[in-house]
Amino acid sequence: MIKHVLFLSFFVSLQLKFASTFSQTNFVVSSLTETVFSSRSRAPLVSDAELVTRFLKEQDPYSFSQLYRRYAARVYAKCFSILANDAQARDAVQDIFIKVFLNLSRFNENSAFSTWLYSITYNYCIDLLRRKKKMPVLLADDVSRIGDEPIPDVPDSVLLEMKHERLEVVLQHLSENDRLVLLMKYMDDMSIKEMADFFHKTESAIKMQLMRAKHRAQLVYRQLYGEDPLVS
Repeated sequence: MIKHVLFLSFFVSLQLKFASTFSQTNFVVSSLTETVFSSRSRAPLVSDAELVTRFLKEQDPYSFSQLYRRYAARVYAKCFSILANDAQARDAVQDIFIKVFLNLSRFNENSAFSTWLYSITYNYCIDLLRRKKKMPVLLADDVSRIGDEPIPDVPDSVLLEMKHERLEVVLQHLSENDRLVLLMKYMDDMSIKEMADFFHKTESAIKMQLMRAKHRAQLVYRQLYGEDPLVS
């Protein structure tokens, strides 16, 4: 899936918002960064997998701090997009990285560290919504309630070409379920199979959910902005 730069700019803006306004001293994991020596700041870029290995073998706090610096803003962007609440998203980042710190030994290098981290992120946000009773049934199989009513096959360009300010507004008007599947598909480039495995749903159910989410996003856009062009 080719990601359109205008779509990605929305998530980049969230990351920049997090990075520019949130002090790392608010995180429990920030205690790890305090031991980082300035001489290491110019070290060559090390892969995520190697940083994980170093931390597990040497209990090197610098290695974990590097993982945090690489991904904290991205995790915040995902949390905010799902939870639609800045304070909750910031608290979620703290809790997620504590969870990562405590469970890093369970990381399976057969998958990318980012994939593992984002899975933890999505699961955390889903559990939080469930506890708040905002998402009582995750991706309920609504297909049986649709009947024979056709769902328009909305082209991906409807989302990918939205200006990021409008995309943010549209996403906030969607349900948590719709936001979640759209983020997984178009932000993380997850395949239908990967999404089906994550949700323990059939691939056809995921395809249907994506079709409905795109259709609802298009309807929300039209309600908010009429027939204005997606981009200008």
